[in-house]
Amino acid sequence: MNTQNETEKKPRPTRVFSGVQPTANIHLGNYLGAIKRFVSVQHEMESLFCVVDLHAITVPQDPKMLKAQTREVAAAYLAAGIDPKKSIIFVQSNVSAHAELAWVLNCVARMGWLERMTQFKDKAGENSERMSVGLFDYPVLMAADILAYKATHVPVGDDQKQHLELARDIAQRFNTDFKAKGFFPSPEPLIGGPASRVMNLQDGTKKMSKSDPADLSRINLTDDTDTIVRKFKKARTDQFPMPESVDELKSRPEVDNLVGIYAAMAETTKESVVAQFAGQGFGAFKPALADLAVEKLAPITEHMRRLMSDATEIDAILKVGAERANSIAQPILKQVKEIVGFFN
Repeated sequence: MNTQNETEKKPRPTRVFSGVQPTANIHLGNYLGAIKRFVSVQHEMESLFCVVDLHAITVPQDPKMLKAQTREVAAAYLAAGIDPKKSIIFVQSNVSAHAELAWVLNCVARMGWLERMTQFKDKAGENSERMSVGLFDYPVLMAADILAYKATHVPVGDDQKQHLELARDIAQRFNTDFKAKGFFPSPEPLIGGPASRVMNLQDGTKKMSKSDPADLSRINLTDDTDTIVRKFKKARTDQFPMPESVDELKSRPEVDNLVGIYAAMAETTKESVVAQFAGQGFGAFKPALADLAVEKLAPITEHMRRLMSDATEIDAILKVGAERANSIAQPILKQVKEIVGFFN
């Protein structure tokens, strides 16, 4: 009996991997664009959700704050509804396969591929020569994150699509260079929803960001009710009433962003939101949006605060998660070493 051929014929299990950086001010964009989607996808396929602290240190971090922020992201996962019995929740640096595989993949990836990554150009600007090598190499580590588990699907925002395409290229190049046909899968993106990319509340052309110095630019998951109401009240719009059709949103980025946020939280479509508020002033829409946000976020915020007040539960879950993640990644890494020709 040829068990190797039988193994090759078995369908590859569907497995999803994604993560959030543990930097300050985890916000509404992280929730709607990533965490909320993690909650739903965990019921569809095997899921690993990581706190990507190795990615975080590509820019300077306060070590004490980094540890606290790592727990905060884990708390957000749990409070939002990710079930640690169903999904694997862990910290990236606790699984050495990420860093080890990243080095192997660095020797497969090509400089030209990385030089085309627009996100590095956006972040570095004119200071590219002063940026860390890690920031430039970030997409290769992201590829290692995914391929260490042979993940087949990755929930990504529009801004990460290019990085996932690079991960696919790296996987294919590894398979070709080492004559390991089909060893690494070509991970597929999971993209969709009315708020797959949540924008800045003060500038609808920029993504909502943790690093923006203006706190009014985002809704933090730790904001209280009064703060959420105030931020939506001050959110930038324009002098026109709510649109009569979705087509009008194309030329109104700030309004488009607020409509998308409402639709995502109400689990409906932009078309439905536009129909509900068509022709009304923002004096009606903004309070409705704030009320909806408070209704959806307040239980998450309260649960996060409870978890953060005593880190014992979080730490225990992350410890078990790392053990479970290692049990998947280490055998794959061992195979990689054998394929490459490392002495074991």
